[in-house]
Amino acid sequence: MFSKQSRYHPVPVVVVPGPDGRTVVTKDLRALPEVTGTFTHVLGDGDRLDQLAFLYYGQPLHYWRICDANPEFLSPLALIGQEALVDTSYRVAVADDTSWARVLAVLSATVGVEDATVRHDITLRRAVERLEGEDVTVVTEDLTPSVTVTHNRATIGSEAVADVIEGAGLAVESWSVSGSAGRRIVVPAAAGAQAGS
Repeated sequence: MFSKQSRYHPVPVVVVPGPDGRTVVTKDLRALPEVTGTFTHVLGDGDRLDQLAFLYYGQPLHYWRICDANPEFLSPLALIGQEALVDTSYRVAVADDTSWARVLAVLSATVGVEDATVRHDITLRRAVERLEGEDVTVVTEDLTPSVTVTHNRATIGSEAVADVIEGAGLAVESWSVSGSAGRRIVVPAAAGAQAGS
């Protein structure tokens, strides 16, 4: 049923009752193994788990060792930042009559958009000005509005979301997609007992 290289090969077979009352033969739940070592890999754009497994273990099918060592990610695609649901942050220019409620309503009605929030980043700017014959440091605030959109990029891409935002009356200056490049992931050692199993 499973090849000798499969992580499910050593998992025992069990018989369980099915939803219709018949018994079903299946594999038992596979517990995550204890991970030894603290070696990490810094993800780059375009990293793939099979390539990392080949790099570190000489076997591309052993990508699951890396997945096991990083249980905080629910899927292999999430681990390398390639899952369909992503957050894209759009830096926008607004007019005096901008209706944030309208922008959020248009986004929430867009197929593939899961969530949208507005944020104003504050940048403090210091400048020295001359007041009544003395140099005085003046601090001013610059507000930079942005809209963060959680969307399914299999349904609607970041550029199409930017078009929706502009259609709602904002000018999109730039955007960035949350990604995994630069994130450290754990790569467990290939212990002798694990290497061939």
